[in-house]
Amino acid sequence: MTTTIRPTAPRDALGPLKDREAVAERLLKSSARHSFDPDTELDWDAPYEPGKWFWPPELVSLYDTPMWRRMSEEQRVLLSRHEAAALASLGIWFEVILIQLLTRHIYDKPATSAHVRYALTEIADECRHSKMFARLIAKGGTPAYPPARLHHNLGRFFKTVSTTPGSFTATLLGEEVLDWMQRLTFPDERVQPLVRGVTRIHVVEEARHVRYAREELRRQMVSAPRWEAELTRIGSGEFARIFARAFVNPRVYTEVGLDRRAAVEQVRASGHRREVMRAGAKRLTDFLDDIGVLRGAGRRLWQSSGLLA
Repeated sequence: MTTTIRPTAPRDALGPLKDREAVAERLLKSSARHSFDPDTELDWDAPYEPGKWFWPPELVSLYDTPMWRRMSEEQRVLLSRHEAAALASLGIWFEVILIQLLTRHIYDKPATSAHVRYALTEIADECRHSKMFARLIAKGGTPAYPPARLHHNLGRFFKTVSTTPGSFTATLLGEEVLDWMQRLTFPDERVQPLVRGVTRIHVVEEARHVRYAREELRRQMVSAPRWEAELTRIGSGEFARIFARAFVNPRVYTEVGLDRRAAVEQVRASGHRREVMRAGAKRLTDFLDDIGVLRGAGRRLWQSSGLLA
């Protein structure tokens, strides 16, 4: 009698890796059931409700600082309006980068595979999200807030030279902190209904993107040669530093009549803000720690970003 020995599934510290095609098939089915067209799903013509926030006040960068305590309620709400626009602008920037990273990832993979078909589905999601964020900015009557020129050019460099595991690490960084904030936003009745609707759509669809990126990053870190894994650790730590600095555009303070330099200093000194950013990143940093990304010099860079204690 011949015994068939089946190959053992690759595994990491979190356990056996799931089959890539099976994961993609499940995500494709979920996409078919739970995808949205923001142009028809949301009421873009409804006026904003007076006095309602555009972002939960506890998530506004200056919350609980001396400057915040001196601001009027009207000015605080106005700041939330501009910060919502700045975060939407940041989201567009990240999603354009992600679209290129995903396109690079699937360039030499079988076009008929479920893995590639799901990546194309996610690219379509990200295109809708970027258009949705752009429409939200226009509806709010604020400027758009593109990243600083340095960050813009660093993003151009990163999306061109990033390793594959580095690409998925950066994808998760761009998605999970904002996702944590949006999960607090869409059920918050203090916030404008349109903003809540935008965040609800983004949370539902980003959950699939996070699953896809996590599963692929685990697979990549198991198979990556030592040099690529180490480059991923250092590159992700540097990207975390850029991300943390770019998360709030300092121009918002000038636009609402505040002293930009003083506001930036108070945000950087704010214990509340530091805890918000670490809480938003914790689920991600725990995961990255488990799969071996947060080691050595890369870990120190993550700590210097303020996203990791």
